[in-house]
Amino acid sequence: MIQLFHVKKSYPGDAPVLDDITLRVEKGEFVWLTGPSGAGKSTLLKLLFCAESPTSGQILVGGRNIGRITQGAVPYLRRNIGVVFQDFKLLDNRTVVENVGYALEVLGASDSEIRERSLKRLEQVGLKHKAASLPRRLSGGEQQRVAIARALVNEPTILLADEPTGNLDPSLTDSILQLLFDANARGTTVIVATHDRTLLSRYRRRTVALEKGKLVFDA
Repeated sequence: MIQLFHVKKSYPGDAPVLDDITLRVEKGEFVWLTGPSGAGKSTLLKLLFCAESPTSGQILVGGRNIGRITQGAVPYLRRNIGVVFQDFKLLDNRTVVENVGYALEVLGASDSEIRERSLKRLEQVGLKHKAASLPRRLSGGEQQRVAIARALVNEPTILLADEPTGNLDPSLTDSILQLLFDANARGTTVIVATHDRTLLSRYRRRTVALEKGKLVFDA
């Protein structure tokens, strides 16, 4: 499903953000991606989502070498990838339900299907009552949950989540993670970046650790 071969990402004048990363994630796996701040976790997710390009090495997603696809083909690749960004990237001029349904809108789903599926996801994250609100009216934790609902709404084959519980109260963390586990149980390949080691010990799954851009642990 996802393969990286000797992947390096660097910027002029700086040490490599990622250095010689070789990694394979099978279809349907759940993987914790961990490491201290600055280890390269977010950059790795951006490479998989084609938001960044590797300096060297190869990345295959679903059998496709993403270094060789045209810029015009990137949106088609992203249709099968749900992403939860650290900064949420919600659309300020759209309501919560419109934000969640945006991925379905791009896919050409009917208005009724978009609304039904979006409201279902909002209910799952406890925010159906905020469907008509604008993102700026929400707390950081609420915006985080909207981002998670948006990432899950089109049942992606791959889900990439960057610190998805970082702005949530502990009481919400378990319920949000359960949504990710449920998606994984339905066959979605899930990679979750986190620096919260309590999650790793509480929910034992395959763990890949980065440190200073190097892969230092995989078990």
